[in-house]
Amino acid sequence: MNRIYTGTVEGTGSEIEITLGFIPNYVRLFNIDGVAILEWTPDMGAGKGLKIADSGTGATDIELISSGGVTISSSSDDFRGFKIGTDSDINVEDETINYVAFADRE
Repeated sequence: MNRIYTGTVEGTGSEIEITLGFIPNYVRLFNIDGVAILEWTPDMGAGKGLKIADSGTGATDIELISSGGVTISSSSDDFRGFKIGTDSDINVEDETINYVAFADRE
């Protein structure tokens, strides 16, 4: 069964737990105030993601981050969903983060 969940959360600068009721195998985050996007797939691993952000100089930076990205829950966690890490372009205090999470399994 395919599952798709969308939502919005305000950035805190600290890790944010998003409960979905399922474990996603794709997550996309949009910081709509800071103009940054982060995509995560399972082959990237915990805390990672492909980040696209406005560099502030009119250019676009694209990088594979190794920490501060997305971490999905495991079967031993108390919740089923993902965590938004502390990346300073994505999770900024009082900036809006929209997210899309997708799973092709329960």
